Amino acid sequence: MKNKHAGTVLSFVGVGVITLVVAVVLIILVDINAPIDSNVPIGSNVPRAFSSFITGIFGSLYSISEVVVRATPLIFAGLGISVGLRSGFINIGAEGQLYMGAIAATAIALSFSQLPAIIIMPMMILGGFLLGGLWALIPGFLKARFGLSEVISTIMFNYVAINIVGVLVRTVLQDPAHAFPQSAFLPDSALLSTFFPIARVHTGIIIACACAVLTWLLMWKTPTGFKLRAVGLNSLACKVAGIRVYKHVILAAILSGGLAGLAGLNEVAGIHRRFIEGFSPNYGYIAIVVALLGKSHPVGVVLAALGIAALDVGSIAMQRVAGVPSAISLIIKGVLVLLILGRKYMFRISAE
Repeated sequence: MKNKHAGTVLSFVGVGVITLVVAVVLIILVDINAPIDSNVPIGSNVPRAFSSFITGIFGSLYSISEVVVRATPLIFAGLGISVGLRSGFINIGAEGQLYMGAIAATAIALSFSQLPAIIIMPMMILGGFLLGGLWALIPGFLKARFGLSEVISTIMFNYVAINIVGVLVRTVLQDPAHAFPQSAFLPDSALLSTFFPIARVHTGIIIACACAVLTWLLMWKTPTGFKLRAVGLNSLACKVAGIRVYKHVILAAILSGGLAGLAGLNEVAGIHRRFIEGFSPNYGYIAIVVALLGKSHPVGVVLAALGIAALDVGSIAMQRVAGVPSAISLIIKGVLVLLILGRKYMFRISAE
């Protein structure tokens, strides 16, 4: 057992070292190929790049809060994808479900703007969860009833949802006072409260952490969660054991889409404060990486979301100060995912 744990620790150390080497090589290549007449600071070297990266994450209260702000929607969507993965429902449609959750939250906020926050906020949370879950329910039904691949159907539903958003912000949800495709501002009672006047971090992180706890309790401490995980491991054996696979695939789809839908609520009520087109910088797709890095466990998802968010915030600071393209962070994310997924084979450690 000790050898197993030691091998696991060493494998993660190896992943970290390889990722660091890749990052250093990329920064050096950028430094070598930078044009002489570039407007960026001369000598965007490795020490300066890494110093700006760390300072960009931990240098101020605002920087730390930005990590939390970026991590919050990733936690919601990552939890949704992880529930699906654990249950055998491979949900690639969190991006579309996120937008549907935002539509529901916006419609409720604008329709019931006179209600107090204690009433309207639970309505928005419930509405965002239900519409996100409904959007995932259709691919779930197609998988459970006809055996159609949920990978294809959830991807296609992303494009449908995005185009529905384009229609709504130009018609029923458009602010009549403006010609731009956007809704009116949400009433104050429908907004997620911020913690500090100088930072954007808001109570959405509390809701996200509560969802992580509830997801853990459901999946690991209840008979329903055990059945969901069993269906994900071996649906044929579950049929033989009398577990209703059809029912649990549908339930997994609803839970997966519902949690992703809350990410949309988080963005419109906590960040933009109105519904706009393209407000998500591919959170639904990045959440797939979060779920994989977090090994589809709620605690792992929270940590992975914070790590990915820190990588994004630090890379932006690195670009601003040292002239290193923030696109390098995308390469590092890809390398990191491949290394973590393949570390058991690369470092020949036993199954955890």
